[in-house]
Amino acid sequence: MSETLISPIRGSLRGNWIRLRTMTTVRWMAIFGQIVAITVAQRLYNLQLELGLCYLVIGISVIGNLFAMFVMPENKRLTERENLLTMLFDLLQLSFLLFLTGGLHNPFALLLLAPVTVASSVLTLRSTLILGGTAIISTTVLMNYHLMLKTHQGFVLRVPDVFMFGTWVAIGIGVVFISIYARRATQEMNSMSDALQATQLALSREQQLTDLGGVVAAAAHELGTPLATIKLTSGELVEELEDRPELQEDAQLIREQADRCRDILRSMGRAGKDDLHVRQAPLSSVVHEAAEPHLDRGVEVLFEERPREGENPRMPSILRRPEIVHGLRNLVQNAVDFANERIWVEITWSAETINVRITDDGRGFPSDMIGRIGDPFMRRRTTQREKISRPGYEGMGLGLFIAKTLLERSGAELNFLNGRDEHSRTNTDARQGAIVNVEWVRADIDARNGPNAIPTGLNQPFDM
Repeated sequence: MSETLISPIRGSLRGNWIRLRTMTTVRWMAIFGQIVAITVAQRLYNLQLELGLCYLVIGISVIGNLFAMFVMPENKRLTERENLLTMLFDLLQLSFLLFLTGGLHNPFALLLLAPVTVASSVLTLRSTLILGGTAIISTTVLMNYHLMLKTHQGFVLRVPDVFMFGTWVAIGIGVVFISIYARRATQEMNSMSDALQATQLALSREQQLTDLGGVVAAAAHELGTPLATIKLTSGELVEELEDRPELQEDAQLIREQADRCRDILRSMGRAGKDDLHVRQAPLSSVVHEAAEPHLDRGVEVLFEERPREGENPRMPSILRRPEIVHGLRNLVQNAVDFANERIWVEITWSAETINVRITDDGRGFPSDMIGRIGDPFMRRRTTQREKISRPGYEGMGLGLFIAKTLLERSGAELNFLNGRDEHSRTNTDARQGAIVNVEWVRADIDARNGPNAIPTGLNQPFDM
């Protein structure tokens, strides 16, 4: 699966995911809180409020909610523009209520941050800027224009000007900081969600190919004997029916159709991979299969296979899992994409570990990005030299993320480094480019020994 076919979902589309019912529920909670706050201030603390105007402002919210509940469909999802207008309405309604109840002298002025925080999490940058700007303007107006809070005895409740100015600054900074923080955190979560979905799609596709190849191989194996019997019998009939041409022609047709069935099954087997039906395979076979689609792309791929010093020279047989094949394939693809002339795939093993090391002779990983390799939708400014050498390439880091996620799912540990680094053991030869080291605990993927050993025997039918 090419990473260029998968892109993060735009914020404008995510803004369409919010249900109207969610917004009305939140607004009912706000309405209830406003009524309780006004009632407690008037009854318990004897504050003189413009109750008529306050309840009028709250009543407008109630009417809006009732309209949304009884006129609009219950399962309606708001568009980006409708979400913006809804939050803008709530922000202005709260601002006017604060104007009637002391402005920034009212500690509930902090709630002006709520609509902006929600907008920065689900709406586009443009909508967030509109709401943030409106919140700052409203705060500035409320600092200078508002109805003062008075007690029943006529005392005016107000905070010192320096504290009111501090409140204005705090709300302004809060609008900016919380918006940036919420937006970045949401983008990270959305990117991870999109990338995990893409990873699942890649794994599902690989699993489907594996299952399809297994069915084809099993069918070819199971039908081989009856087809051979049909061909042998029809051949004998052809010889025995020489004196009856009309029946001999039918026997000849049966033999030709048996040959045709054999050719069809053989071609179907070649459409996948010859060993897709095998649940286990030698380590080198799995690695070669993963690299096969990229062997004819103009870059020489060199394979090196050896045991660790003093270890058993016998090649281990490992579980042939789709995540291992697809993950290694993405790593080889990345190495081929950035290599100048060749890449090296080193396969080593010991009694405890299995290691696959992929090295290229390119420029290596960017030093400023090496710590973030494996993050999805990773952005980096492309230099002019890179644009010339790789025209049209718009990598998002999704391929490496998929590879890292799938391989770690199989129990592997991945390390990314450059061949020219002083700690790299390959910095003395042409292997100066990027290095990806994949290491498994052998027991996690060994198909002959340990808890994952696959027993041999007859094929079992699928459970339908």
